[in-house]
Amino acid sequence: MVERSSDDATRRRFLKGSAVAGAALLAGCSGDTSDGDTTTGETTSDRTTSNGTSSDETTTTTDGPYSVTMPPVGKVTFESVPGRWVAENPSWADMGVALGLEQPLAVVLTSEYRTHQYDDIPGISVNTDEMTSLWQDGISKELFYKLGADVHFIDPNYMTKLIPNWDQSDVDEIATNVAPMCGNTSFSTYPWHEDYPYYDLYEAFEKVAKVFRRRDRYVAFKQYHDEFIGNVTERLPDERPSIALLSPASTQPEKFYPYRLGERTAYKHWHDLGVTDALAGSNIATFTSDRGTIDFEPLLEIDPEVIMFYTDEHRPHEEFRSTYLEFLREHDTASALTAVQNGDVYPAGSMYQGPIMNLAKTERAAKQLFPDEFDSDERLYDRQRVAAISKGDA
Repeated sequence: MVERSSDDATRRRFLKGSAVAGAALLAGCSGDTSDGDTTTGETTSDRTTSNGTSSDETTTTTDGPYSVTMPPVGKVTFESVPGRWVAENPSWADMGVALGLEQPLAVVLTSEYRTHQYDDIPGISVNTDEMTSLWQDGISKELFYKLGADVHFIDPNYMTKLIPNWDQSDVDEIATNVAPMCGNTSFSTYPWHEDYPYYDLYEAFEKVAKVFRRRDRYVAFKQYHDEFIGNVTERLPDERPSIALLSPASTQPEKFYPYRLGERTAYKHWHDLGVTDALAGSNIATFTSDRGTIDFEPLLEIDPEVIMFYTDEHRPHEEFRSTYLEFLREHDTASALTAVQNGDVYPAGSMYQGPIMNLAKTERAAKQLFPDEFDSDERLYDRQRVAAISKGDA
């Protein structure tokens, strides 16, 4: 066990997480139809350091304890606004960045956090080299003690169902001695998630904003998101393509991990753009449910209009095409696919997306799928406005 300093212990007194363990917890959360978020006290000005802002920025907050309800944990009570935080995945990390927070201390895998989407947004910068990967041949409780976060945006069921050697008692220990885990794993479907609701991107984002007392920035982002989606969709043609979402097993793939176009956060931009699942009607299951692979034979039978690749890392346009498309064009079997012949094989990015990543993913996908409607150099979302919202200036 890692021993905490007296400073850590002092800071910990200002944060209190309440969580109910076991099946009773899940039943209670799934039956709660109200938001359950409460505040008390008088309005004051809370000075906090923000990503891209100075340390004297003022944020309207409420003095005294407040609570935020996040299934499956339930109601979590805070004595003051958290400072140091941990995100399970880049979706949660991106929400914090959108709110103008300092980057999280850690995510499960920093290699999954693709920060190139911030490169052209003024004042926003994330350096994963300065973050910690929670996964280090497993996830240890000692690392949570060492990080000393004030809040963890991690679904406790993610820890107990997917991480070896974790059970509810470990989650309770960290919630009591370090800080609560108050996340909701909504980017993909899991069988253990059926007892409590999935959150869509903006439902989860609003919860994060309430935790950090920055709901005004959430509201501004939601308004801009709706405006952006409306501007994009009004330019879309009536006919939309079907896409096959695949993860190639290598850079010279003979097998693929298939993904079905589900309803979770990971697929939001595809639904907004009105595309359909090329694998619909087939007996091909999504990789998230059966961990299976397919080869070229079922792809030839389906012959999708467009193939989108979830890849192990971000590659610029030309590098992606020289890595994957050229191989497929020279492959005896793959070269017969319509998408390969037409050059309609594109990077799908990663499975994760928060509010900023969603804007970037939607922009890129719109230009990939509808080149007659959107110029390749066109910027569909306003980087300056995103920066202003993140800073609290819009």
